[in-house]
Amino acid sequence: MEEFEEAGLDDPDDALARTLPAPAAPCAASGAPSTATEPAGEEIVRTRTYNLNITYDNYYRTPRLWLQGFDESRQPLSVDQMYEDFSQDHANKTITMETHPHLAGPPQASIHPCKHADTMKKLVETAEEGGRQIPVQKYLIVFLKFMQAIIPTIEYDFTQNIQL
Repeated sequence: MEEFEEAGLDDPDDALARTLPAPAAPCAASGAPSTATEPAGEEIVRTRTYNLNITYDNYYRTPRLWLQGFDESRQPLSVDQMYEDFSQDHANKTITMETHPHLAGPPQASIHPCKHADTMKKLVETAEEGGRQIPVQKYLIVFLKFMQAIIPTIEYDFTQNIQL
């Protein structure tokens, strides 16, 4: 123990301070980022994020996807900004801005469910014709992959591969 005391290692805070790296120098008063600790602005990929909600549409008897978009600063996206992220073939047709049936707030993008049942049936039939079967527990995975065709800029599933 005497060796630790002589070396100054008996104080745990002191020992910890010697093992931690020195803090980086603060940025200049101009607010410019420090090149040693932060990349330049153009090196940062700015991305939008979306909250996805799935409800059950009782009229069409299918899942219905709702999207609420946010910018890099977590501020809600405007309707026009959200339409930039959607396939132009589907914007204002299949994808519309509507009030969410269970969540308060601004309108959300919704994928209208009128064709969901027919499309999902065709996907299941295509799999069966190929000798494959889509188990019931994979239905929502297939549904989300179908939704990804309508909203190609949104990637949300890298974990499962469904072959049809």
